[in-house]
Amino acid sequence: MTTTTTTTKQPKREYQRRPEKTSGNNFLGDVWTNFLRWNLKKVREPFVLVFALVQPIIFLVLFSQVFGKLAGRAVPGGDYLAYLVPAIVIQVALITAAGSGTGFVQDIESGMFEKTLASPMSRTAVFTGKVLSDLLLILVPTLIMLGLGYVLGTSVTTGLLGVVGILVVALVFSVWFMAFSNVLGIVTGDVSVTGIATNLIQFPLLFASTAFVPVDALPGWLQVVSSMNPVTYGVDAARAIMLSGWTWGIIGQSLVVLVALDLLFGAIAVYFLGRASSSAAR
Repeated sequence: MTTTTTTTKQPKREYQRRPEKTSGNNFLGDVWTNFLRWNLKKVREPFVLVFALVQPIIFLVLFSQVFGKLAGRAVPGGDYLAYLVPAIVIQVALITAAGSGTGFVQDIESGMFEKTLASPMSRTAVFTGKVLSDLLLILVPTLIMLGLGYVLGTSVTTGLLGVVGILVVALVFSVWFMAFSNVLGIVTGDVSVTGIATNLIQFPLLFASTAFVPVDALPGWLQVVSSMNPVTYGVDAARAIMLSGWTWGIIGQSLVVLVALDLLFGAIAVYFLGRASSSAAR
């Protein structure tokens, strides 16, 4: 008697892969979501908005009154107010950019940062939305500065197109320092450290540049520092548009340097955001 053994094949267990989470938005949708979130956050902090709008007016009045007679002899044409307005525009962009990183720190402290990192949104979109929101905070004070300068008797030589040009220079100038401030915020996770570090850097940057006096009036070693200082490139481009016209030699060179810095520091900021996401996932 023969017995036949039949072997029934067990069906292979099929593992169903969990579908990857998507944000439901495309890249632009994620940028828009972050842009709205950061703007709503600013509206809920009216003190920050008032400070951002009033601060440049105080700087313009104080600097023109305190240094006007003294520095007016050193500037071309002797009109220190006209010389000062583009510098205050860049100063406003620098100060606003310096405060950008504290937003991430506040998110870290409230737990919102981890929630954002846990979402499937693109890290580049998260960073871009925040930067665009901060750029809006630069746009309005810059227009106020140019309007105030016009009221006080200083107009933009290149007209309305020049006003747009100065806005573009201010925005392009601010991105690299905004990215730097955000990296500090992510790395330190501390409002005080981020604030102190950016302030320690921004004031030497301002005074070791052509913002308040011509480069010839600076000591020799400061002239060398000034030639490598991003503030000098921003101020020179804005000043050329305001006082000299479309001097593309100065404007073009400044924009190339500033865009290169924006790309470099922007990439570093996205890298640190990605690294923070990996740490949060672990």
